[in-house]
Amino acid sequence: MNVDERPLVVGETSGTGRLVLVGAPLGNVADASSRLRETLATADVVAAEDTRRLTRLARDLGIDIAGRIVSYFEGNEERRTPDLVDALREGASVALITDGGMPSVSDPGYRLVRAALDAGVPVTAAPGPSAVTTALAVSGLPADRFCFEGFLPRSGGARRGRLRELAAEPRTMVFFEAPHRVAACLADLAEAFGPERPAAVCRELTKTYEEVLRRPLGQLAAWAAATPPRGEITLVVGGAAPADRAAPPAGEVRAAVARLEAAGTTRRDAITAVAQEYGLRRREVYEVVHAPA
Repeated sequence: MNVDERPLVVGETSGTGRLVLVGAPLGNVADASSRLRETLATADVVAAEDTRRLTRLARDLGIDIAGRIVSYFEGNEERRTPDLVDALREGASVALITDGGMPSVSDPGYRLVRAALDAGVPVTAAPGPSAVTTALAVSGLPADRFCFEGFLPRSGGARRGRLRELAAEPRTMVFFEAPHRVAACLADLAEAFGPERPAAVCRELTKTYEEVLRRPLGQLAAWAAATPPRGEITLVVGGAAPADRAAPPAGEVRAAVARLEAAGTTRRDAITAVAQEYGLRRREVYEVVHAPA
């Protein structure tokens, strides 16, 4: 199973091909779906973030990859994307796989998806494990509404500024972080959100040494400072409680309701939507909207 870096040339296929985003196991190979196996075994081209990991995965799954294997990672995706789109236009089926989880979710893939769609190429997925939803599910924190923030800025000043913007976010938040920055990140989270904000550090999900620590941010920051964690890290942080959030200006709330009404939403539904958006009780929004001007 060799990586082929020559320009992509499709054989006798014709017409438009199809791009398939393949959800790879996070760590436990038993999580691989039968569709993942079939997709990798039958694709004309398999574009992999790490071709060595792909080779090990194929070996562990007992499958042979008959198509061409090409590398597709952050350093070459801009150059590689046009070649892959050309192959798709010529009728090739292209499978895109990253090291774990779904391509394009804080991994290479968005550029190729966008280019394929712009070229009129069908894009689908062989869905699989996701570190985002797995960490959220096991965190013990509310999961009915959440937001994924990906990787925070690397520099301390930029990271702290971004966290100040998120301090009043009412939804549960999910972050990715590199192990060598986790301690500093948790310290900044505790400072921006308060040391008592509930959170979870999810390490090495689905792997042999999986570890999930569910503690307030202050305790997690102290733990990481004393014992720097290793492996792949996903952080889950509870949203701000109503008392921790500054009330939005009344004029802003009224304007948000008015915009929805102007778009055809009933006032009742507009009030409900704005209450959810701002983390307010419906009655609070109702009183603001009906207060004398």
